[in-house]
Amino acid sequence: MTYHQHPPAHPGARSRRRAPLRALGLAAVLLLPFATAGCGTGSAADDSGGAKSGGTLVIGATGKLPNPDTVIGGAGFEGKRLVSFQLYEGLTRYDLSRADGPAPITAALATSWKVADDDRTWTFTLRKGVKFHDGTAFDADAVLFNLDRYLNRKSPQYTDALGAAAGEYAGGITTYTKLSDDRVRLVTKEPNGHFPQDLAHVLIASPTAVKKTGSARFSEHPVGTGPFRFVRQQSGEQIELARFDDYWRGAPELDRLVVKALPDAAARTASLRSGAVNWIEYPNPDDIPNLKADGVRVLTNSYDHLWYWILDTTAGPWKDPRVRRAANYAIDREAIAENLLHGTAAPAKQAAPSGTFAHDPANDTYGHDPAKARALLAEAGYANGFSTSVTVPTGGSGNLVPVPIAEAVQRDLAAVGIKVDIRTTDWSTLIAAEAKGKVARDSQAIAQSTTLFQSEALLPLFIGSNSPFWTGHYSNRQVDTLLASAGTTTDRETREAQYTEALKLVTEDAPWLFVVNDRNPRAISPKVRGLVQPQSWFLDLTTVRVER
Repeated sequence: MTYHQHPPAHPGARSRRRAPLRALGLAAVLLLPFATAGCGTGSAADDSGGAKSGGTLVIGATGKLPNPDTVIGGAGFEGKRLVSFQLYEGLTRYDLSRADGPAPITAALATSWKVADDDRTWTFTLRKGVKFHDGTAFDADAVLFNLDRYLNRKSPQYTDALGAAAGEYAGGITTYTKLSDDRVRLVTKEPNGHFPQDLAHVLIASPTAVKKTGSARFSEHPVGTGPFRFVRQQSGEQIELARFDDYWRGAPELDRLVVKALPDAAARTASLRSGAVNWIEYPNPDDIPNLKADGVRVLTNSYDHLWYWILDTTAGPWKDPRVRRAANYAIDREAIAENLLHGTAAPAKQAAPSGTFAHDPANDTYGHDPAKARALLAEAGYANGFSTSVTVPTGGSGNLVPVPIAEAVQRDLAAVGIKVDIRTTDWSTLIAAEAKGKVARDSQAIAQSTTLFQSEALLPLFIGSNSPFWTGHYSNRQVDTLLASAGTTTDRETREAQYTEALKLVTEDAPWLFVVNDRNPRAISPKVRGLVQPQSWFLDLTTVRVER
């Protein structure tokens, strides 16, 4: 849907300009057996063809819930998946209707777009007839109002928190202009080939609602155009949404959607068994066999996820790429994926996650080879091994069971002479320090998870030189060149090929310990039907229903 044309001029265009913004942020009982057994990969769809059953879906999330004011969030991509993307939409969205490939970007509040030959000037045709939850009409003025709120420091609705959060995805926009009620022109500072993807994260709120409450209190009464409308919340702990009957894609099946913060894995399992929730995110892998035996359906699918250790590539033994490669050969990923995580993850043998377009099986490099690891260590002058340390979060969005995984890696490294001191901290402390370019508890490595391609805009922050975040000081000018070229081209095939080549170089440099790729497990009651489990962090909940 991207066309290389110059947009037509409009003599009455209204334009707003601002200085480029660089604001970055980083960056989670009694047993009541179920009636029907089942588990699967990809889809829990029901082909019965019956009428909408509606019902209430209650989800147990792994961490605190986000601030529901559009882009602010604060609970990682899990909060965006379960709350933000249910309340709001951007001009584009992820197509989450299939389970057999990475989710592409498709039309949302815009129906089409084209980019001029300069690869900077984009014209979006807006969807007509869309209403916000409060009945306000969506149009070009609503787009400009929201961009002002995010980017224009003179706007009465602008806040530093909004500006910082929006900067990751909208920070490159230099001008935004209304061409007509249903057309807007956005100009970026630099060519940006993934701009349509970025705009899926630039969420649009009702101008009427924002003006009514002001930005300071909008999170108490959030209003968007998404499939579900706000009902009530207990800040950070529980939020209740209701079906939006006038949703432009058609009203969702569900009557109600309730999301609860249940950071303790045992509490999530207990809540599922008791019936307090009918869906939990990331069940404890040790609980999965019993849950399946009790009729719970456990869905998985590959997607863009990597659980890894970031190594300090500028100091001590980790400075030597032979040492970093040796450590990667020491890890028994298959044992971690199968024995510890019970198949809810796959071995990560390269930097590119297995569920992404950048993954090429030919680049799989690191199998379990302790002899090769010892040989590389000896070659690097560490035949007797060495001691190091790693900071590990105790939980958090996408981090699986971080301490047990880190302990498994610790044992594998010890077997080749690398002694690791594990230092634990909470997720918020870890990422807050990382965002300042530091390592919590002053370790030589950080264990964490991330998605690399769920948002291409963030990729340079992980593998590019001079990242404002602590990334182990990794730097490879060839990688930088490939990232810069890929980021500016609007040709997707070229962009994907360059990303694949960049991740191949990262695999060879081994600035990380590549451990596992999560398969996004969620455990659901057999009464929950209609879910497609996509190859994505995100979900389309409009097709889900709960049978009575």
